[in-house]
Amino acid sequence: MTKIVKKVSAGTMESSDVYIELEPNEGGIQLELESVVYHQFGESIREVVLDMLKQFDVQDANVFVNDRGALECVIRARMETAIVRGKGE
Repeated sequence: MTKIVKKVSAGTMESSDVYIELEPNEGGIQLELESVVYHQFGESIREVVLDMLKQFDVQDANVFVNDRGALECVIRARMETAIVRGKGE
């Protein structure tokens, strides 16, 4: 299991990017999502974020995602960066 030990961020608020914050949490995954394309792609973005957490076996974290129209590959890259930073290694 990957444990998030500190508050971290990845990404920017620029158009076509995504800003992600991760912080420790002992009560499972708490996901807050904001997106300029929420009505069209909100569920897909949520699935990608949860899939990345599952891939890295993160079971406890607060996750804040502010999407500015990022492609899936960008969301995955930003999530991976945040998770690696959050592990504190």
